[in-house]
Amino acid sequence: MNGPLSGIRIIEIGTLIAAPFAARLMAEFGAEVIKIEQPGLGDPLRKWRKLHQGTSLWWYLQSRNKKSIAIDLKSPDGVALVRDLAATADVLIENLRPGGLEKLGLGWDELSAINPKLTMVRISGYGQTGPYRDRPGFGAIGEAMGGLRFTTGSPDSPPARVGVSLGDTLASLHGVIGALMSLLRVKTGQGKGQVVDVSLYESVFNVMESLVPEYDLMGHVRTRTGGALPGISPSNTYPTGNGYVVIAGNSDAIFRRLMAVVGRPDLAEDPALAANDGRVARNQELDDAITAWTSARDMDEVLAALEAAEVPAGRIYSVADIVDDPHYLAREMILPSTLPGGIDVKMPGITPKLSETPGGVRWQGPMLGEHTDEVLLGLGLAEQEVQRLRREGVVR
Repeated sequence: MNGPLSGIRIIEIGTLIAAPFAARLMAEFGAEVIKIEQPGLGDPLRKWRKLHQGTSLWWYLQSRNKKSIAIDLKSPDGVALVRDLAATADVLIENLRPGGLEKLGLGWDELSAINPKLTMVRISGYGQTGPYRDRPGFGAIGEAMGGLRFTTGSPDSPPARVGVSLGDTLASLHGVIGALMSLLRVKTGQGKGQVVDVSLYESVFNVMESLVPEYDLMGHVRTRTGGALPGISPSNTYPTGNGYVVIAGNSDAIFRRLMAVVGRPDLAEDPALAANDGRVARNQELDDAITAWTSARDMDEVLAALEAAEVPAGRIYSVADIVDDPHYLAREMILPSTLPGGIDVKMPGITPKLSETPGGVRWQGPMLGEHTDEVLLGLGLAEQEVQRLRREGVVR
């Protein structure tokens, strides 16, 4: 695959979600990703959630296109191998607790001295500096500290979480953005490599919109609002006769069209409702009018009427809806894949869509240490040396 990141070598020293997801995204667009795992069980994600023949289905997705090399990082020979790999790499992505790489002798000072062009993406709970840097942090904690949990859920319920590891994946996306910006600087001759310091809580905080200035200037504390979008009206989840739909009628022109559909031309023509601030003041009245219309009809009728009026609306998809949806299929977002043993399975497709150098899947997540020999021989080690390292348990 000749992706836009072909020729870029990435070393991944990470487990579970944040660093591995960042590396996966880059591997899907052609980067060579060498994932270093500890001999034995390897990345704990191999055993998370639903298993196929003892291996997580999530693993096959999260580690597709990666090469797995099993190195004992507690061994001096193992650390030396990682240094050799870092000397050949463009990017190293890690999500150990701050100071973890330094304890191994693989910190930024050591590796950048070996390879001044190296970019090191460091993903942690609280960042590499500050009073909380040494605390352990998972995505859930980042979502809590970043402000997301306080605003998620129903007003009369405890703070809720979304159904995926959003804090981790937001950090992954910020890590990829930072890595690409650093690579651009290096590849265009503007400077040497650098550290990309990504924290879980800051990645969540970065998408919290106008949370801070609203509080600082007006004392407003944004809280949980269920399915509504606070301060933007009308935008909510509404009941139909056989399920719920999401309707976003919050632009001025769309609002007027929505009110015409629900049989309330009086609201459409009300000057006090012409702009969003006026609608927010009467949000409950608008939601009641929309609910009165949607609840008297089934979902298909509601969606058909709104589509005809060009009002953004949609059903709330389950995974069963997703895998059967013609638009998902037309956009190749559901990919047929094959697992070990010849088992066919559907996997998520690649995003974003690049017109000239699209991403792709070359293989599913590898067996632990599957590429150890290939990678080490590619470093110039003799076969006898690889065999010695294997005998001594340095690699597997």
